[in-house]
Amino acid sequence: MGLGPLQTLLVLGAVTLLVIAATVSFTALMVLAVPSVALLVGVLARFDGVPLMHGLVVRVRWWYATTRGHTSYRSGVMVAGEHAWGLPGVLAPTRLLSVPDPGGDFGVVHNPRTASFTVTIRCAATSTWLADPDEGATWVASWGAWLANLGHHPSIGHVAVTVDSAPDPGSRLSDHLSRRILPGAPASAVRILRQLVEVAPAAAADVQTRVSITFHHPASPASPDDPGEALDHMARALPGLTDSLGSCGLSVLGRASAADLVGIVRTAYDPVMRGDVDRMLRVRGGVELARWLDWDSAGPVMAEEHLDHYVHDTGVSITWAWHEAPRQQVHADVLARLVSPGPYPKRVSLLYRPLPAGEAARTVEREVNAAAFRASLNRVQRRDESARDATDRERAQRAAWEEATGAGIGFMSLLVTVTVTDPSHLPRAVADIESRADIAKIRLRKLLASQSAGFASTLPCGLFPPALARAWPR
Repeated sequence: MGLGPLQTLLVLGAVTLLVIAATVSFTALMVLAVPSVALLVGVLARFDGVPLMHGLVVRVRWWYATTRGHTSYRSGVMVAGEHAWGLPGVLAPTRLLSVPDPGGDFGVVHNPRTASFTVTIRCAATSTWLADPDEGATWVASWGAWLANLGHHPSIGHVAVTVDSAPDPGSRLSDHLSRRILPGAPASAVRILRQLVEVAPAAAADVQTRVSITFHHPASPASPDDPGEALDHMARALPGLTDSLGSCGLSVLGRASAADLVGIVRTAYDPVMRGDVDRMLRVRGGVELARWLDWDSAGPVMAEEHLDHYVHDTGVSITWAWHEAPRQQVHADVLARLVSPGPYPKRVSLLYRPLPAGEAARTVEREVNAAAFRASLNRVQRRDESARDATDRERAQRAAWEEATGAGIGFMSLLVTVTVTDPSHLPRAVADIESRADIAKIRLRKLLASQSAGFASTLPCGLFPPALARAWPR
């Protein structure tokens, strides 16, 4: 019935308790019937695909967090306390490291709480709309091989592919033209160029594609504050991973520097600053930005988390999570409309958690056995096999065959964050994202009571929601 281990244990415990109470006395059965039935309804009944008990637990935790002020964040010189400067929420434990490299220094986000190190690779994706279909199929096969290879790197925790798009701020074009207009230029020509600077951003988009690779490397007991061993391991593994991305339809632009990561986080929390941050990153390789911002001050001055949206500095954001994947076969460009630029800044992140090669074989074997058990149960009960059970059985057998021939197995999820600078535009932004998701044949669901964590998970900081649930105390 789609229950997890704990939910199955609760259901079996409630049923067993009722059976034992019925054998003891009718009074005991009546006393235990109400809580047991309530427990069964809470575990088995679902609303919008979520168990009622899970939704109730989330609402209780949200109420507790709001009463304790955990959903509000303030920073700056006028705020007293130990954490007056720092990133909010789940980003608070992270720190930014600048790693020297012969090809250029690059930034690494270190999270001591989850023992993870994240390095981000800047890429330029090739559109599948203008590519030859055979070449697109080659890219897809190469990407599948790249993901399968991750199962042979036990230190890799997960990979996040993020497409960050927004209307072009116009700072690059403005700077380019301002340096080339002569003082004695004709007034009509200057007027046309000024109009071009004003109109061009509305028809252009700023698109960035990033591949963030998160390594898990627990600190050494001898020197827990020294990440040198983990950084050396990353330096050895990154060249092979980076070079093989070139055959997946991506042009690798290099590893993101510390200034690049600071700029990405700053523009996410303060979208109005996108043009200024872009200008500073282009000035002497981000030296100007490093003088103005560091990792602790890259976050918002003010942030307020609500049940279904997140308010931060000059922006209001909503984050969705992947609720259900397409059940039919899809083409390589199924997500093209979702990740393509729109009227509002948005980030679409695909999260991949590869399974080790040994565990992948056991996982697909369990899936095949579960499908065979359901088929046998239907035969014993003389029931016809449903279309969904038949499809699941065929997919389990196909996955087992593909794994046996060298394919990798992993868990996949998707997060979408849209940001507006004017709260009145929020309904239109929501409608735009949901319509794009329908075209992509996927179901999205708002992260109720988890907007700040979902927002941070789409940033190149190595956050993985299931890992956060295990690492953070309840």
